[in-house]
Amino acid sequence: MKERKFFGVSKNIFYTGLTSFLTDTATKMVYSVMPMFLLSIGASKTSLSLIEGIAESTSALIKSFSGFWSDKIGKNKPFMLLGYGLSAIIMPLYAFVGAPVHVLYLRFVEKVGKGLRAAPRDSIIAASAGKDTGKSFGVQKSMDNMGAILGPVIAFVLLRFFSENYRLIFLLSAIPAFFGVMAIIFGVKDARKEPSQRLKSFKLKDLPGKYYLFLGIIFLFTLGNSTDALLLVKANEVGVKVAFVPLVYLISSVVSVALAVPMGTLSDRAGKGKMLIIGYIIYAIVYFGFGRTSNVGMILGLFALYGLYSSLTDGIQKAFISDMIGKNIKGTGMGIYNTLMGLTLLPASLIAGWLYDNVNSSVPFYFGACTAAGAAILMTILTFSKKKQHDTL
Repeated sequence: MKERKFFGVSKNIFYTGLTSFLTDTATKMVYSVMPMFLLSIGASKTSLSLIEGIAESTSALIKSFSGFWSDKIGKNKPFMLLGYGLSAIIMPLYAFVGAPVHVLYLRFVEKVGKGLRAAPRDSIIAASAGKDTGKSFGVQKSMDNMGAILGPVIAFVLLRFFSENYRLIFLLSAIPAFFGVMAIIFGVKDARKEPSQRLKSFKLKDLPGKYYLFLGIIFLFTLGNSTDALLLVKANEVGVKVAFVPLVYLISSVVSVALAVPMGTLSDRAGKGKMLIIGYIIYAIVYFGFGRTSNVGMILGLFALYGLYSSLTDGIQKAFISDMIGKNIKGTGMGIYNTLMGLTLLPASLIAGWLYDNVNSSVPFYFGACTAAGAAILMTILTFSKKKQHDTL
């Protein structure tokens, strides 16, 4: 029997995307105001970056574990359910914090949830995608970013009616988060593997050499890709009022939603490596622009370009990895990739926060532009150095 399609993709990909949409609505309600909330209760730019860095590193350590064990037992849905469920519980608890360290504790637990779900979710998408990996990851990313649009809009409306009442936003974020968990329960079917297809053991040599070369590029790029919270702080310092900060944040999400699927589909045809090169170059331009500008109009334009960068990289990086690793090890490969990114975000956030507080607000963005430019150069070498790699890169 032919599998039923939902908007041109498999049921699993659609419902996984729906879960991402609902959960990201909740998280972006929270994250779009979290920097302003933290500053209002006494956090510095460095401590803000430290909180984000520790949270992401926590998530990173869990991602390798969940990816490996989902491959080993041949199931992904239990990890998704536990991970998304844990985040749904934590979101409204931000309403009760009284100091930045309380946010750190909650972010730590929340990111454990993200760590549990990320690699198994990506593994389900890869297993359900067939040959259209770029398109499938693009659909998931697009729906994820739809939530990244709706979340800040809701936060903006609430701030307009309840001035700087961040705690109300945190409480209401529980609603979409809950429905995201329901979408997993009733919509996602586990892509189970037969015992013979399950991962029995893992050695580093089981993954191809170009996978590790790509991880090196990701490390360099991520070292300058600090928390987005600093972008929002920069927008506020340039002249964007607090109530409008969530709307500025969603500009990039709107662009990413519009372009994620077309760019993912194009990457299946033109080559994922080429798309990533363009994405890294655009990121370098955006961060250089953030370092240079003090104009609100320019900030808005840079957030739009940031959305273009996102559509060219976020889903395509995962599709790029999916294409180069075997079926029985996709969860492990995705987990290592997510772990590297998460662990690198700790030094990246600390470097950016320290530079912001102790040098000036431009230097962390110049640093990010340089690492992105370096990643683009290395990606060009990886993509074009060997002719035989063209079909997969």
